[in-house]
Amino acid sequence: MANVVVVGAQWGDEGKGKIVDWLSERADVICRFQGGHNAGHTLVIDGTVYKLNALPSGVVRGGKLSIIGNGVVLDPWHLLQEIETIRGKGVDITPETLMIAENTPLILPYHGELDRAREEAASKGTKIGTTGRGIGPCYEDKVGRRAIRVADLADAATLEARVDRALQHHDPLRRGLGVEPIDRDGLIAALTEIAPEILKYAAPVWRVLNEKRKSGKRILFEGAQGALLDIDFGTYPFVTSSNVIAGQAATGVGLGPGAVDYVLGIVKAYTTRVGEGPFPTELHDGDGQRLGERGREFGTVTGRKRRCGWFDAALVRQTCATSGVNGISLTKLDVLDGFDTLKICVGYELDGERLDYLPTAADQQARCVPVYEEMEGWSESTEGARSWAELPANAIKYVRRVEELIECPVALLSTSPERDDTILVTDPFSD
Repeated sequence: MANVVVVGAQWGDEGKGKIVDWLSERADVICRFQGGHNAGHTLVIDGTVYKLNALPSGVVRGGKLSIIGNGVVLDPWHLLQEIETIRGKGVDITPETLMIAENTPLILPYHGELDRAREEAASKGTKIGTTGRGIGPCYEDKVGRRAIRVADLADAATLEARVDRALQHHDPLRRGLGVEPIDRDGLIAALTEIAPEILKYAAPVWRVLNEKRKSGKRILFEGAQGALLDIDFGTYPFVTSSNVIAGQAATGVGLGPGAVDYVLGIVKAYTTRVGEGPFPTELHDGDGQRLGERGREFGTVTGRKRRCGWFDAALVRQTCATSGVNGISLTKLDVLDGFDTLKICVGYELDGERLDYLPTAADQQARCVPVYEEMEGWSESTEGARSWAELPANAIKYVRRVEELIECPVALLSTSPERDDTILVTDPFSD
């Protein structure tokens, strides 16, 4: 049976939550493979809204196994709070339905404190636009071999040793930023208190998933953020702290690359971005405001207003290549209803030279001017359409032109936040 990776192919906020939820009905196991609770997924199921940050989208579907993989960084207090919130909406979460990889690094209070202190100290133009939730500092500790991981909570001596090693690094940093030293004993006490609640979900996820795969179970890999925020292939340094692209899916849960059969890229019918960084097609006019209002473009986690612009085919073609995308899910097509004219970025001009990709150097990215192709819009509504026959002719032309420009077919088309308002072209789970 096919195993599917879902990745955002822009700067995040593409509508992954709805698509993952839609696909999870066909899957047996749903895995989060990177990121932290700085990314949010909003699901609308039978009129009930679920906002998830750390939990995989599959938790709202009965009979599914949800997994938080080792590629994730996990705030244990936030996780337990999120579990209680979701339980309050009638969703049962148990160790049989949720597993956390034993080697998952933990986001601790000092990570968020360092994150915020650095951002506050940064001068204008050097701020990253972080959510301040400690994601980056936790990944730094993972690479620096001083992270505290889920398995460490099970042994008091190991936990104390790990905390002491972390404090050797963090306390000098805090002094330099004018922040008080970490309360070592208070931190250990807090971790000891929460340990039983976290450890009951801990499991050798790599082993569980390999067994599931051998038995023919369908696995859905769920990414956070978008490929343009990838630490290697995104608009560096205005990126997240992990690899977001599809290649991380296997590493982030403990499977080999052969476990991935299909990569589905989630692509919004226009472009948005939260925080700092380059954005060639950003609009500062009435069209940009209209996209933001119609698309309700506010961050699930931060509530920050998203920057809006026309669809950038050059960027999406680039991310489809770096993630090996087999097909895309085009979301929020209905937001474009009523525009007389639509624009699609087909490339850039940089210092008089035409480019069909966004260059790597930050100074060059800032100087790129989008080259647009115009298309006639449509006045009819596409909201809630569930078949090609319900779409206006110009909407179909727009979708087909997107396919041509990004060199990747549309597998799914989403026309509203409701999970069933989806046009299936190709089932990613088919062999």
